[in-house]
Amino acid sequence: MQFLAKFYQRITWLSLDVVLGAMAGMLFFARLLRVSVYWEAYVLLGLAVWCIYTADHLLDSRKLPFGLSEDRHKFHRNHFKALLISMVIVGLIGLYGAISFFGISRELFLGAGLGILILGIMLLIRKFVAKNVWLKELSSAVFYVVGVSWLPWYQVKPIEYSWNAVTMTLVYMGLAYLNLMMLSNLDSEKDREYGFKSISTMLSPGQHLRIINQLAILLLLVSALALIFFPSLERIFPAILLLMVFVHYQSFFNSNLNAAQKRMRMEAAFMIPGLLLLF
Repeated sequence: MQFLAKFYQRITWLSLDVVLGAMAGMLFFARLLRVSVYWEAYVLLGLAVWCIYTADHLLDSRKLPFGLSEDRHKFHRNHFKALLISMVIVGLIGLYGAISFFGISRELFLGAGLGILILGIMLLIRKFVAKNVWLKELSSAVFYVVGVSWLPWYQVKPIEYSWNAVTMTLVYMGLAYLNLMMLSNLDSEKDREYGFKSISTMLSPGQHLRIINQLAILLLLVSALALIFFPSLERIFPAILLLMVFVHYQSFFNSNLNAAQKRMRMEAAFMIPGLLLLF
């Protein structure tokens, strides 16, 4: 068990759990919207997500003091050159793959334009984060869900849009926001120690926990109601979201788990939509 725990820890340091979670998210929306997404699109999404998260971790590893860095940051600092070269290679492979898969098409320009827009907005938020710290988690949650769902939504004709699909998309965004709020709370002591501005340092511990608890209960309630009122063939989707929110709630408020264990379980929750492969 100890070997498996260390192995999974390395997976989390390399952001491979986030990659699998993003691919599972695309599968969720493809099944929800009843569209067919080729396996190449899942691979391209995984490559893009890995590059984004690796770049973010590499930047963080350079900003944090040596003595205060946590294990993940030390890993990225110790292997900075290897990870940077790998990121460039993976990025080029992803770019070549996107051009080969989509061709010079509307989908290619839409995906690239969306990526540039998201990157630009995130850079602006980082620059002005001191005055708008609450925007960081909220925008990241929205961008994450937009990133994993845009291709399935793009393939759906407007006439086929449904309130059920919109509701599930909003709940997924709420879950992504809950995840980031919980992670911010787990990092609150370190943020204060490093002098970083974040939602966890802007709010008092009591306020932050109260928002997390209220948001989690709201998402559980909406998912449960959707499970009751959705048509029988669509109930699998609120059921999956209900389970994902419950894993977050149970992990975060479990006093027997340390911060690293809570983080790993919450990130693993985003792989749950992969169960749709069994249906």
